[in-house]
Amino acid sequence: MHYTAIIGAMDEEIAGLVEKMEEVQELTPGRMGFPLYSGKLSGKPVLVARCGIGKVNAALCTQYLIDHYPIKAIINSGVAGALSSEIRIGDLVISNAALHHDFDAIFFGYKKGVIPRMETSTFTADAELVRIAAEHGQAVMGPQRVHTGLVVSGDMFVAGSEQKQRILHDFPEAMCVEMEGSAIAHAAFQNQIPFVILRAMSDQADDTAPDDFNAYLAQVIPELNAVAAGIVAAL
Repeated sequence: MHYTAIIGAMDEEIAGLVEKMEEVQELTPGRMGFPLYSGKLSGKPVLVARCGIGKVNAALCTQYLIDHYPIKAIINSGVAGALSSEIRIGDLVISNAALHHDFDAIFFGYKKGVIPRMETSTFTADAELVRIAAEHGQAVMGPQRVHTGLVVSGDMFVAGSEQKQRILHDFPEAMCVEMEGSAIAHAAFQNQIPFVILRAMSDQADDTAPDDFNAYLAQVIPELNAVAAGIVAAL
C-alpha cells in the first residue's frame, strides 16, 4: 500500500482533512514530534501531517515521511500571500514550480534563489498532479479563481509592500509567497517523489496582510480541502 502524503504547516490547514478521513489513526513520528495521521480520504490511503511553520520544519517532516512510509505523491496544502495583482484573496494557486526566494549567494555570482552546486534550484511540480489539481480546483472554485504558476517560499511572513516588491523584483513571475512549499518541493525532488503545492490566498502580502490573514484563514480552507480530497480520489 502506497500513501499520498498531505502536509500542512498549521493545525488549521490539516484539521478539516483529518475530519474527512476514515479509519483514522494518530501515529507517533519518533522524536520528530509533529502530529501525523493515517487513514483513508476519498477512499484512498493517505498520511496527513502538520509539519510546523518554516522551511526547516517542512523539510524535516517531508524527509521523515519519505524515509518511513511508502509515499507515491506529496501534496502541500495551505495558505499564502498573493503576489500577482491578478490574484485575489480566496483564489487558489497551484504550483508548476517552487523555489526559495530568500536563498542568497549573489556575492559569489549567483542569481537570487540559486543554490550553488545543485542540479537545479527551481523544483518542478509533477505535471499530472498539476493537471488533476487544476481540474478539481476549477470544478470546486470556478476557472477564474484558479491559477497555475511559481510559488516562492522563505522564512518570513511577508507583510509589507516593500517586502513584496523586493520579491517581485527578483522573481517577477512569482504568483504567491509562503513559508514551507519550496522546502517540501526540495525534499520531494531530491527523493524523486511527485509533488504539487496548493495555496489558498489568505492575504495579498501587503501592509494589511496580518489582519487579512487572521480574518480569512478559516474562510479559505474548506475549498482548499475539497480540492486536495479531489486530487487524492483521482490518484
